[in-house]
Amino acid sequence: MRKILNLLGILWLTACAANEAQVVPGIVPNTVQEKEVVTVMPNNVIGAVERIYLPPMKSAFLARIDTGATTSSLDADSVKQFERDGDRWVRFVIINRETGEKHEFEKPLIKGIVIRRAGENEHRPIVEMDVKMGGEKFKANFTVAEREKFDYQMLVGRNILMGRAIVDVSISNTLK
Repeated sequence: MRKILNLLGILWLTACAANEAQVVPGIVPNTVQEKEVVTVMPNNVIGAVERIYLPPMKSAFLARIDTGATTSSLDADSVKQFERDGDRWVRFVIINRETGEKHEFEKPLIKGIVIRRAGENEHRPIVEMDVKMGGEKFKANFTVAEREKFDYQMLVGRNILMGRAIVDVSISNTLK
């Protein structure tokens, strides 16, 4: 009886194997939906060019983010140093090239620096300005000079960036 059962089992397995369909390789359409990859940047990553505000001015300036610059710089017109109550001050005008908004500032002189360039040295005053960058408001030092030959009216240097932002030069305009 055991031999008969073994023989029936072998016949059954052979019959099942004969009924199986043969698999032919081919191109299989992608039935899996690919998920959209969303890159989330940390809040403190900014790009090579950002919009920065200088209150009380209402319109933002396009600023070049420059990790190689020690001090931030600002394009100003009619830069004049003067004395007020025995202290040195600086008067200058800022005109937003994009919007035409104009504001005259009078700020105490923090110090003067010499910028060394090929062929000439340039003396620039440093003043403290109110800055709004993203959602943060703070004070920062800027050199003030006529920068009309530069593409950007403001250059944001390490004095603003250190401890505040990481720069990714492959992106721009990340700040609201």
